[in-house]
Amino acid sequence: MKYYIVTYGCQMNVHESEKLAAICEKMGYTLAEKREEADLIVFNTCAIREGAEDRVFGNVGALKKLKKQKKDLIIAVCGCMTQKETTANHIMRTFPFVDIVIGTFNLPNFEYYVNAVKKGRQLEILESGEIDELVPYKRTSGENAWVNIMQGCNNFCTYCIVPYVRGREKSRSEENILKEIREVVAEGKYKKITLLGQNVNSYGKDLSPAVSFAKLLKDICQIEGDFKLWFMTSHPKDLTDEVIDVIANEDKILKDIHLPAQSGNNRILNLMNRRYTREKYLGIIEKIREKMPNCRITSDFIVGFPTETEEEFEDTMSLVEQVKYDSIFAFMYSPREGTVASKMEEQISQEVKQRRVNALLALEKKIQKQEGKK
Repeated sequence: MKYYIVTYGCQMNVHESEKLAAICEKMGYTLAEKREEADLIVFNTCAIREGAEDRVFGNVGALKKLKKQKKDLIIAVCGCMTQKETTANHIMRTFPFVDIVIGTFNLPNFEYYVNAVKKGRQLEILESGEIDELVPYKRTSGENAWVNIMQGCNNFCTYCIVPYVRGREKSRSEENILKEIREVVAEGKYKKITLLGQNVNSYGKDLSPAVSFAKLLKDICQIEGDFKLWFMTSHPKDLTDEVIDVIANEDKILKDIHLPAQSGNNRILNLMNRRYTREKYLGIIEKIREKMPNCRITSDFIVGFPTETEEEFEDTMSLVEQVKYDSIFAFMYSPREGTVASKMEEQISQEVKQRRVNALLALEKKIQKQEGKK
């Protein structure tokens, strides 16, 4: 028997697909080179942007013919997209040949669902769950090892679906994180360890007793071994001076910070519920540059957020010009059903969003050429 996994979305999804791969191999499946060869096809989905969902629908629909040819083929759609009940129901109605539709919380129980389908059941399961510490990973990212330190998000940015599909913040125990990293380092083949979380800076606030992200970083750096440490993603409102100091002082931590700004205008930041101002953000950048003059700084931006004026977009352009990032990721705002921003009036036209994102990316390219950045 062979399995094939299609992954959409962020690094967290990539890491969760490593868990799915380990489960498949535990069941006796081996990796197929092409989906046509597989007996089990898994789509691990993303709900952040509409385009990702459209690609999933198209690729799932294309399997109808293959399912007719291979009656025992099991097709599963899981992840963030299917944690939304409306989307899960749509898949079940539109693609009745799909056998398993489960959300993010149920991935650790994937073996149970596959075995249930073999007994003749179609499954749609959406209930919430705890962080699973027992399921291993089949690591597939070369010399980099992903280590999840928490799941969920409490921020409720008005454009973002993540808190609704991944739930509230839940931190793994520091003991289990350190144990996993020691095991990874002992294998000797991973030169980089990347900590993952929707907002790593919030790590440990829900633990009793609480553990700060700064403490976690320091304790990881005490582990003996030849490795570099990185993390993503940071929320500016929670990036403390203590964390900046730890990054600056610990040789094992890469001097590379991804700090999404999303906008350079205070009114738009407030509408996004980002809970910091342009001035606060620039103050953080100043502290980073003061402690680590050569630190690599990257960012995310959303253009065309509802009601954004040309003048407010120019504030984003001026922020990029002022910070001179090493790299940015720029996205056109995409309404996500169930979020506050999707119900806002004065949605910006696709034409305007496209023009603005092109201008922002052109500015990034210009700055990189001027500064000699890579």
